[in-house]
Amino acid sequence: MIFQAAHVSRAQLLADWIDPSVLDENDPDKRDPELDLYDPRDPNKPPYSQQFLTTFRNAQLARVRRRTAWVKETLAMLKKKGGNELERGFVTYRTMAEPRFLDPSIDPNDRQPGASFIGPPETANTGPVGIARFSTLRAWLSQWSIDDTHAHGERCAGQITVPLLAIENTADDAVPAPHTRKIFDAARSKDKTYEAIKGATHYYAGQPELLQKAVDLCTGWMRQRKLLD
Repeated sequence: MIFQAAHVSRAQLLADWIDPSVLDENDPDKRDPELDLYDPRDPNKPPYSQQFLTTFRNAQLARVRRRTAWVKETLAMLKKKGGNELERGFVTYRTMAEPRFLDPSIDPNDRQPGASFIGPPETANTGPVGIARFSTLRAWLSQWSIDDTHAHGERCAGQITVPLLAIENTADDAVPAPHTRKIFDAARSKDKTYEAIKGATHYYAGQPELLQKAVDLCTGWMRQRKLLD
């Protein structure tokens, strides 16, 4: 099994990235400026204090859980109503407010501050293609709800016993630096290999030589174990 620049779960990413400044899910312009990383009025600037980060993370988790509560209430309403309406789609605004993207001292690696794998963080936060931007009710519970998802790499890695290769991209501008190591450490494989590709971003954008290094790492590892025979 190969984990390459892998995060532990979509739900954990959303819990770390969602914008806690949003006060009204139906009106993304109603926000708390002191929790808005991109608002000039926010007195909190990088490097962020631990006190602010704790407040910010708690507010992120609270927003995810409010969204999850609404999802469950809507599903219960549809079930009670009966009929053929079984699902609904919905939009979740502003889901790219990750302090790591602005403060390189948080889980430090070689990433470029003020950048992300899908562009400038503020633009990604408000754009139409952000993480978890569109979902259905059940998909939210499956993928994005931190309390309901069954998809969690660190927990599930404890079931891995086959040979494992884990690759960290040291300039990853998406996956937090500790995630790949957490999966690697949790795996029960006796044959485990951890590699780091220095300077590689998440998608190797403009880095063909580093992409080739990743390919060579994977094929070489598989060849050593006669997986390509």
